[in-house]
Amino acid sequence: MSEATQQPARPRISGWKATIAVAMSNYIEAGSIIALATSLTFWQDYFGFSNLMVGLVAAVSANAFGAAVGALIGGQLGDRFGRKFIYTYDLIVYMLGTLLVVFAAHPAMLLTGVVLTGIAVGAGVPVAWTYIAEEAPATDRAKHVGSAQLAWSLGPALVFLFATIVVPLGLLGSRIIFAHLFVVAFVTWWVRRGLAESDTWKKSNAERLASEASTGIRRRNYRELLLNRGNLKALLFLTGVYALWNLVAGQMGIFMPRVYETAGVESGTHQNLLQVLLWTCTVAATYWGFMKYGDRVSRRKLYIVGAVLGIAAWVLLVFAHITMPLLIVFAVLWGVSAGIGAQAFYALWAAEMFATRYRASAQGVLFFVARILVGVLSYWFPTMLAEQGVPFVGSVMIALLVAALIIGAVGAPNTSGRTLEEIEAERYGTAPGEAPADASSTTPTAGTR
Repeated sequence: MSEATQQPARPRISGWKATIAVAMSNYIEAGSIIALATSLTFWQDYFGFSNLMVGLVAAVSANAFGAAVGALIGGQLGDRFGRKFIYTYDLIVYMLGTLLVVFAAHPAMLLTGVVLTGIAVGAGVPVAWTYIAEEAPATDRAKHVGSAQLAWSLGPALVFLFATIVVPLGLLGSRIIFAHLFVVAFVTWWVRRGLAESDTWKKSNAERLASEASTGIRRRNYRELLLNRGNLKALLFLTGVYALWNLVAGQMGIFMPRVYETAGVESGTHQNLLQVLLWTCTVAATYWGFMKYGDRVSRRKLYIVGAVLGIAAWVLLVFAHITMPLLIVFAVLWGVSAGIGAQAFYALWAAEMFATRYRASAQGVLFFVARILVGVLSYWFPTMLAEQGVPFVGSVMIALLVAALIIGAVGAPNTSGRTLEEIEAERYGTAPGEAPADASSTTPTAGTR
């Protein structure tokens, strides 16, 4: 083909435009969870579901098992074939799932659609956190990674607002909300076609291919990841930080309207407005807290502040007399806590604490574990809430949050302002740019305080 007839290359999307395009995975994920949360009662009435069936739908969704399976698949594929590979296909699967939910006329259509959306976001979100961290400047990594948390917070804030507006439409309104997610996914997929591959991944992949060619031994990411003692320590630490916190956040994301109802707030509009307030506070805290100060102040102290606020919120809900003013305080406390809390730090630390060649795989494993645990609890949560009430489930939430606080405060890594290559070299005892050793006895020796 002559130069005159060649199509001009699409301009590379980079910098903040690339960060925002990738961060939209988090808006889509959170939006899916809240769209299902605000529609569960409508689907239950429409199909005649029991509470256990409601729990099953929640358990296989983007909030739990569906995302867990997607993360395990997406992490491995993202490390093997590139970050961009995931973005070529994940949202196509997501759009198919949302269309099935929009037009669901049978429980099987609803379940299939929910599972597909869950798998798609599970594949996309860990790779999104990985890509953003790899492309971000070392001195602004928390700010860029925080943009994913910002998008994740905007999803619930806007979807709960939409749900409040369309309450009079009943199930039709819920279908419209899922249709809006389809449109957002399509626009995001279209924009992402201009994304370039991560330079960090390209360099690491070239080293991997050269090593495989010279040794004849194919690298197996999960094997190397799980046989390295230092990696196992990092996986356990991040599981304690994120999975325990996410057990609480996962139930709140999908079942919080039911918690409000059990606490005496019967109006669906009031339930949704409380959630709009909560997530608006999360948006504000993410931007003015984590993104503004995550690269400038002690991350350990910022993490502790967020964790303590989350515990305080649930202590109020469990041990104080429940009134609307108290629920407003609860929403504000938890909203601020979520903005500067475990998920934002998890996304940052998970990118920093693992070698490039299995960075996405590590996040896939962590996301898998976290969402499996959420799925198990989600299956029983509606029944526990109905039979035991808010004080019982609230006490369980407090215990999980306290454990996450202690683990995060003790193990917070000191990685601020350093490049991923510098962190990797120090943790794995290699020269910058050199692949970490494969020996299962190798233990990262630095990077934590």
